[in-house]
Amino acid sequence: MYYNKVQICGVNTAELKTLSDEEKQELLVKSRGGDENARQKLIYGNLRLVLSVIQRFTGRNENLDDLFQVGCIGLVKAVDNFDVEMNVKFSTYAVPMIIGEIRRYLRDNNAVRISRSVRDTAYRALKAREELIREKEKEPTLDEIAKKLGEPRESVLRAMEAIVDPISLYEPVYSDGGDALYVMDQISDSDSSDEKWLESIALKDVMKTLNDRERKIIQMRFYHNKTQVEIAEEIGISQAQVSRLEKGALDRIRKQI
Repeated sequence: MYYNKVQICGVNTAELKTLSDEEKQELLVKSRGGDENARQKLIYGNLRLVLSVIQRFTGRNENLDDLFQVGCIGLVKAVDNFDVEMNVKFSTYAVPMIIGEIRRYLRDNNAVRISRSVRDTAYRALKAREELIREKEKEPTLDEIAKKLGEPRESVLRAMEAIVDPISLYEPVYSDGGDALYVMDQISDSDSSDEKWLESIALKDVMKTLNDRERKIIQMRFYHNKTQVEIAEEIGISQAQVSRLEKGALDRIRKQI
């Protein structure tokens, strides 16, 4: 395992600096103002974050130096694109960026290549699925998704199966110039170790931005698998109010992640 290795890409992991939240914020502001020295300090001060992420990929027998370098690319992108006005910790923003970069590297180096047309069909199918869920408030069938796309059922099925393994939960699949739609918005898997791990890093911070009622609804809905009707009866409001509050909370969570 990598954590027994002192040198990765010539970096002595035992000597990596850890920045406080105050130091990160100060360096982020300076970096956004064009201070290259602050940018470099910020990158070097967050290399432990990259190390913690690549631990998730050690079971793939990939070269750790390569994963570390790719993860650093994701970290640099996070540093250069982070909005200091966002009410979210830098690590909450950076972790999905680092993971996404590593996942893309693993996907592009996979022996099985997926054509652009198949991937495009899969992405459109994911978007269509989300739209149908919003319209019907239930999981659509494959036939319904295929009909909405105007594609043969078999083509949609093959496309969806083709992206199951390599695509990252945090990879954007659609954007209309506003908030990007991520694969994690489409797929739910209660046994996903990545989701559980990221939850402690990202969702914990985001949940703090919700008010007490919104937080309770999200917890009951997605952690305790209760229906909107059951939640409405328990907290004493209408199902329509629960639906409105849930949608508002999820929209805010998606914007911040």
